Amino acid sequence: MTSGWIALLDDLATLTKVAASSLDDAAGQAAKAGSKAAGIVIDDAAVTPRYVVGLSADRELPIIAKIAAGSLKNKLLLLLPGALLLSFFAPWAITPLLMAGGAFLCLEGYHKVVDLVRPGHGDHSEATTTAQTVEELEKERVSSAIRTDFILSAEIMAITLAAVASSPVWLQAVILGVVGTGMTLLVYGAVAVIVKADDAGVALARQSQGIVRALGRGIVLGMPLFLKVLSLIGMVAMLWVGGGILIHGLHELGVHAPEEAVHHAAEFVASLVPTMHGVLAWLVGAGIAGVLGVIVGALVDPLANHVLIPAYQKIKKRR
Repeated sequence: MTSGWIALLDDLATLTKVAASSLDDAAGQAAKAGSKAAGIVIDDAAVTPRYVVGLSADRELPIIAKIAAGSLKNKLLLLLPGALLLSFFAPWAITPLLMAGGAFLCLEGYHKVVDLVRPGHGDHSEATTTAQTVEELEKERVSSAIRTDFILSAEIMAITLAAVASSPVWLQAVILGVVGTGMTLLVYGAVAVIVKADDAGVALARQSQGIVRALGRGIVLGMPLFLKVLSLIGMVAMLWVGGGILIHGLHELGVHAPEEAVHHAAEFVASLVPTMHGVLAWLVGAGIAGVLGVIVGALVDPLANHVLIPAYQKIKKRR
């Protein structure tokens, strides 16, 4: 009888080790997959604060919470099941869809480049004069933010799915859930800190003296510059990620020349300074992907403006 209990405990210990190993593997793959979506996360964190501009300070965090809840719903209830079904029934479609998302990132990055060169030229921000009350304006802002987030969330989930496509379905589900939840908390936690940084700075500047007061003033004066820098980093990251997705997608579809050309160029430049080989190779590869992103974005822009958007508006009117 004792030997039976010992055998059972041994089996439980073995199962525990297997489960722990699987969880470690899931955590590692989730971190690796999540890092590939860094550009989207940075841009999302840079863009989202504009949805609370012009609204009272006491409504900023509730609005961000509503957007975060909508984002989490998009990822876990819509995109995660859709990604698993796609992986099971049509895995061949993952790469083309991922490339379509990469082209969208290139388009978004291109718009930011145009705005940087010609400020206001590509300003498509929603008019707020149509809202009759503060409640309607808030609802409009939240709805708009969640719609934009859906597209970015779809790309995050697609990147994650592509990174774990060879894993078992249950592991894919766990990793997609971890990445989706983690990215949402990361983005909107950062957004909450950003939108409240001004208030914290003002409070420090008013109630404190000396170094603390100077810190408060520095926060207030530095936040506009910080947001501009964050937006710039997001723009570069989106172009790099989008271009990189397209290059790697072509490789997966059998067109190897672009990825090989980028690799050879990166290796050539990196070989000139052996002590910085890894850094230079990455910078050259990312730079080429970013330039490609701008080119693709410029090509997709007229297609989106004259074909895709009008077609979508016609379909929407018919509904």
